[in-house]
Amino acid sequence: MFDKILIANRGEIACRVIQTAKRLGIATVAVYSEADANARHVRLADEAVAIGPAAARESYLVIDKIIAAAKATGAQAIHPGYGFLSENEDFCAACDAAGIVFIGPPVEAIRAMGSKSAAKQLMESAKVPLTPGYHGDRQEPEFLAEQSEKIGYPVLIKASAGGGGKGMRRVDAPADFAAALASCQREARNAFGNDHVLVEKYVLRPRHVEIQVFGDSFGDCVYLFERDCSVQRRHQKVLEEAPAPGMSAEKRAAMGRAAVEAAKAVGYVGAGTVEFIVEPDEAGGVGRFFFMEMNTRLQVEHPVTEMITGLDLVEWQLRVASGERLPLSQEELAINGHAIEARIYAEDPDKGFLPSVGKLVHLAPPPAGHHVRIDTGVEQGDEISPHYDPMIAKLIVWDVNRDRALARMREALARYRIVGVSNNVEFLSRLVATPAFANADLDTALIERENALLFGHDKVMPDEVWWLAALAELSRNGSGANKSKLADNHSPWAATDGWRINSHARRGLIFRHGDNTQEVVVSYGATEGAGATASAQQSSVPSYTLALRGPEGGKLSRQVQARASLTEGGRLLAQLGERRLQVDVVVAGERRIVFHAGRAWPLVCVDALHQQGTGDDSHGGLMAPMPGKVIAWLVEPGAKVDKGAPLLVLEAMKMEHTLQAPAAGVVKGFKYAPGEQVGEGVALVEFEVG
Repeated sequence: MFDKILIANRGEIACRVIQTAKRLGIATVAVYSEADANARHVRLADEAVAIGPAAARESYLVIDKIIAAAKATGAQAIHPGYGFLSENEDFCAACDAAGIVFIGPPVEAIRAMGSKSAAKQLMESAKVPLTPGYHGDRQEPEFLAEQSEKIGYPVLIKASAGGGGKGMRRVDAPADFAAALASCQREARNAFGNDHVLVEKYVLRPRHVEIQVFGDSFGDCVYLFERDCSVQRRHQKVLEEAPAPGMSAEKRAAMGRAAVEAAKAVGYVGAGTVEFIVEPDEAGGVGRFFFMEMNTRLQVEHPVTEMITGLDLVEWQLRVASGERLPLSQEELAINGHAIEARIYAEDPDKGFLPSVGKLVHLAPPPAGHHVRIDTGVEQGDEISPHYDPMIAKLIVWDVNRDRALARMREALARYRIVGVSNNVEFLSRLVATPAFANADLDTALIERENALLFGHDKVMPDEVWWLAALAELSRNGSGANKSKLADNHSPWAATDGWRINSHARRGLIFRHGDNTQEVVVSYGATEGAGATASAQQSSVPSYTLALRGPEGGKLSRQVQARASLTEGGRLLAQLGERRLQVDVVVAGERRIVFHAGRAWPLVCVDALHQQGTGDDSHGGLMAPMPGKVIAWLVEPGAKVDKGAPLLVLEAMKMEHTLQAPAAGVVKGFKYAPGEQVGEGVALVEFEVG
């Protein structure tokens, strides 16, 4: 076994590899860019080496810098993680030339499977079922359009060297082919340095099922069962689970054998994944399957396989790379229970999953344990950078069957607390609650099919959220932090119970949610009416009557008797009438985020006497939502356009984002030309409504 390894990656996967290495007594070396100088993987590693500027092409993708860092620190092997250089044959060859073990397959296997086109040709000769399509070298747009006509629409254009949904487009009609091809090639060229594409028949209602394979240098190869990764958006996985619902033992064995044959065909060593497109059978289970591609690395979703097998796949990688045999044979492998993984991203699902950047002001995942696992590369106070993938964490749950695992996932998502960046936790909560997912009616278009349930959610603020925000404010104002400023905490001047002679004090607290402003009128010490009990009156916890004032200073309505206190951990223990609640209310500047009933309600606490800030994000017209590069203008200056018309393509965080017209009007001009870098919040388009 190795004494020291270098991890040529960052974020969650670097932390994951370090965790196993530490358990095995292996010293670790991290590499980091300028943007990652204080990153979690740097803090966890035994040593760390700076390798350049924030841009990945100047740091994490520079082979010479990675090799030099390994030599300088005496690392015997390099673990590439996933992404970056993990499937780069030149990097693997450079490791071999430097006498450093590459913890992955041999360069020949990476070369054979690195091109989707070449891999499909190889699989065809190995008799592995293929999706109908064109996988050759000709790349003229007219020729590819002709091939698409022969295949029959809809078709899928895919970057040959791609992955992660980048450089991939579904095309439903010939008229849309040219634009989709150009966009795919741009995205592939920017992400992978290679704009070669292939075209395949788009299987209607397809499922995405992949087989985890493992080979050693002695010629042995096993499959560690399957994962269903059908739930995707923009061809990027959102939820993964193992085993695949509806998979029969016979079909599992057939797919497993096909995957092993694919791996053996290239002399595969280490961890790999053979991905298949699956048609549903008449019962809605797993029917015919077609080879899609092979990923010559550890997958993002490998934890669900670990949870159902009880194995550590990173440990297997290290053992096989150090020359050991596979720890188990095929007959010794078995499935235990069911696991589901949800990818927690800094993104806004209501804005087309636009990535979000910023500081993680508050980050509190659900407690980890036997049934819940959190794989992450960030902690509270860390930054989500615009330079890399915006993943916050992977949430993995396990239980004895799918129904119970699904219940675990719903509970875990309801307990996730993130403040500082937009995130997809509530979207995931809605997603796992859809009847389609709950009943395992899966395909890669599930999110699109369930659009109304996933995006048409109710945004009306329940009364109790206003009340809880007010109680949190009252509790904070009456906490020991304020009283400690006085020398005598027993002084009447330290009291915050609103006591008055022959009356009760009253005040108003104003909050805003979006465009809705609400005043909560607080009457101190008033305990008459519903919910007033002797115990409440005798309690040392202050009691209040809360009421909501109508618009423009209208009448008070919807009153409730209430009291609350804060725990040492900051949790609000509230009583509204006879109902008791435990909620989290996080303070971030003027913002108050109320986490209640599986939702995060962002409010702004408005100072009625001094309103310098709004607490809301500023929204201009056509402004850059994040730092990026202008890729293309989609209309000419002076053009008249309808609402929603695409105007400009911006590349940010390795993905293309199309800015659309906010209303019918005229594009007076563009502020930046294609190829120019832009900062977050800058105006991109001069637009005149009307």
